Amino acid sequence: MSAAGVEINLLGGGHEERITLLLLFSCMVAASGGLLFGYEHGISGGVTSMESFLKKFFPGVYAEMKQDSKTSNYCKFNSQILTFFTSSLYISGFFASLLASHVTTRFGRLFSMRVGGAFVFAGAAIGGAAMNVYMLIFSRVLMGFGIGFTIQSVSLYLSETAPARYRGAIFNIYDICLTTAILIANLVNYGSQKIEAGWGWRISLGAAALPAAFLAVGALFIPETPTSIIQRGGDINEASKVLQRLRGTSNVGKELEQLIAAAAEAPTSTTTGLRPLLRIFRRNYRPQLVIGISLPIFQQLAGINLVGVYAPVMFRTIGLKESASLLSAVVTRLTATASNLVATPLIDRLGRRNFFFIGGLELFVSLVTAGSIMATHLGDHGTMQRQYAQIMLFVFCLFISGFSWSWGPLPVLVPSEIFPLEVRSAGRSIGVALGLLFTAAMSQIMLFMLCNLKWGIFFFFGGWMFLITMFVFFFLPETKGLKLEEMDRVWKQNWYWKRFVNDEQENERLLGTGAASFEPIK
Repeated sequence: MSAAGVEINLLGGGHEERITLLLLFSCMVAASGGLLFGYEHGISGGVTSMESFLKKFFPGVYAEMKQDSKTSNYCKFNSQILTFFTSSLYISGFFASLLASHVTTRFGRLFSMRVGGAFVFAGAAIGGAAMNVYMLIFSRVLMGFGIGFTIQSVSLYLSETAPARYRGAIFNIYDICLTTAILIANLVNYGSQKIEAGWGWRISLGAAALPAAFLAVGALFIPETPTSIIQRGGDINEASKVLQRLRGTSNVGKELEQLIAAAAEAPTSTTTGLRPLLRIFRRNYRPQLVIGISLPIFQQLAGINLVGVYAPVMFRTIGLKESASLLSAVVTRLTATASNLVATPLIDRLGRRNFFFIGGLELFVSLVTAGSIMATHLGDHGTMQRQYAQIMLFVFCLFISGFSWSWGPLPVLVPSEIFPLEVRSAGRSIGVALGLLFTAAMSQIMLFMLCNLKWGIFFFFGGWMFLITMFVFFFLPETKGLKLEEMDRVWKQNWYWKRFVNDEQENERLLGTGAASFEPIK
């Protein structure tokens, strides 16, 4: 037995599980939500390194960048207004994801996906046409609102639609979309910054409308999840037909019974007097809540904002020119996409914990190496020698590779599969909200930290990487292969969390109700 408890592997749980065309199409459409977040995640770092963009909206930063005699290499891009351009999206997403909990539960996963796509489309249109910094920030707020709805609803849709034995692989499609979108964003930035008229940044910002339209329109042609249909009091026969089409077999009786039982055991606000956002703080949900909140926050403490979002800025910091810095960022994203493709067929075989450990070691080594190189070969002024800049590019690729098959996809996958139905939407909303809020905070202070800690910032994140890997070792049980309705057993067998998980009778006593009746969401 490991520190995290017994690994449970019930591949399929006795159900017939197949990969059907409808399943693939539905999950591809839903996973395209990763295109929205990935494109926005990747476009901002490149745009904020474009001289034409800085000259129009942030002339003070542009002036400091050009006056390279007195300003430290580590401080050229240190502007709170500039970083707010990036962080405003995540702050908006924080509030949106909390609202999405109720909307997704009451109106369904598809409705929230359409809402998210519509907001991102509107924000992209305004951003591409921005005439001043206020329009620019407003566009980011709208897009952040859409991102909050999208992440929350897409993760639920994928976890509830995918068969248990393939859930990790199917969920990884989302991360492939995300990393591909970041790659596309870097390519768009690389091409648009070459437009001599100086309006290329408009293409970069406005192009976000394309994946948003794809998601919003695509969500019209895929079925709602059977879980959501049942939870909202829909026709059981309709849920059965959808499940049969998704699984490619009529033998779905056992799985359908589990879904109905899970809905029946999910107390509603009228039976308990508590809304899911309040109920989730009960002691018996403590394991899921802690993991669901911790993983998205720890994702940011892995240093991805430093190496990922601000990669073009980092490459400018070590002395590369505008085009070279954007091209180097493209190389790191190609590495990320390749790593995602490698991880997809393996994540359900090797398990979530093993990928956390492998990726954690990669991230720790690359962060310490990068910090050591910058400490010895980049001062406050001048540039880094070419051979060391090339080594830094390799180290960044190593970091992105490790992140892309561990702390990139898994903090989205694991929280999406651990919550019971009665608090699933609320749990994902809280996790997404706090993750986005922490991302906003890290985005806002990242360049300030780089300016003040200099090369020490890499050791700062390296230390956190060691600590959070230890957290995973001791407190995160393996979840591969289990159906969502069977996930409670991993907490009952974990050395630490079992003290918080009540048995069925104790749950009924605390909630003051039995599980004999089912009242749909109204």
